Amino acid sequence: MGIQEPVFNVIKIFIIGTSSFLLAFLFAPTFIKFLYAKKLWRKEIREKSVDGKEVPFFKKFHGEREVKTPRFGGILVWGTTLILIVFFYLLSEFTNIAIFDRLNFLSRNQTWLPLFTLISASILGLTDDFLQIIKKGKYIGGGLSLKTRLVIMGLIGLIGALWFYSKLGFNTIHIPGLMDLQIDGFYIPLFIFIMMLIYSGGVIDGIDGLAGGTFSIIFAAFAGIALFQNQIDIAAFCAAILGSLLAFLWFNIPPARLYLSETGTMGLCAVLTVVAFLTDSVLVLPIIAFLIIGEALSVFIQLISKRIFKRKVFLAAPIHHHFEAKGWPQYKITMRFWVIGIIMAIIGLTIRLLG
Repeated sequence: MGIQEPVFNVIKIFIIGTSSFLLAFLFAPTFIKFLYAKKLWRKEIREKSVDGKEVPFFKKFHGEREVKTPRFGGILVWGTTLILIVFFYLLSEFTNIAIFDRLNFLSRNQTWLPLFTLISASILGLTDDFLQIIKKGKYIGGGLSLKTRLVIMGLIGLIGALWFYSKLGFNTIHIPGLMDLQIDGFYIPLFIFIMMLIYSGGVIDGIDGLAGGTFSIIFAAFAGIALFQNQIDIAAFCAAILGSLLAFLWFNIPPARLYLSETGTMGLCAVLTVVAFLTDSVLVLPIIAFLIIGEALSVFIQLISKRIFKRKVFLAAPIHHHFEAKGWPQYKITMRFWVIGIIMAIIGLTIRLLG
């Protein structure tokens, strides 16, 4: 007697997530050793913020560690996900074993677009990281300029928006428990806006363990949403990211052995937007991704306040640096943020399931 489909779907998600964790966890020590051997970290302490002002609190708490801890940790996440999705696809294509067909989670209608988004945005981040390492580029301390990153991320958002609207026929936003609101052409600018907002939240990668734990919570929530919607390949895709994030987090908790950096945050933020739209969960995204959006807004509020009112709202931005400046230990900030993230993810997941 075969395993019933709903049960196997859950097993599939667990297999993909566990495989992702084990693959990333086993590869991580060799990868980290390579990063240290090549000294792939920033070669100098960042002196100024985005607006060109001094960053005394950042230098106080992060100066030495920033130039001694490797970047490129995101490769462990998106690289593992890419390897896993290709591996199970090849097994399904070149073997006659039925279970491999069922474990394959590369599908045109569910995971092609998320995979494209993850890889393209991650490569953009990889380029930015590399330029920072060699101290090339127009950004402070090296790297792509803020304008360049925003333009390219906006372009990725535009491609995604046009694909959703023109190819997939998406033109509504789901209001949980009520209705689907038709917005027609406004779908495109909304998609791009959400993409840019979530991307700005990548600044959460600033304390050991904070970004890894936060993204893990978020993708776990969206795996649950996709599962309940019977979008099993999306759920498996989120589980693959979750597994690799947990393996990364093992080596990122204090003291961090490597950072997620731009190649991690850009890819994860971009694909999170796509997953939210594919699962029609845009209105609960600000709840589930509360920490990411809060980090982005804290930077925006700080910049606007300094420019208009010539004063700071926070001692430092993004907001996790504010709590550092107030004297909170980093582990306390990280774990309290995790608690908040878990609670908000549960609330967002519950609201979405009302629909």
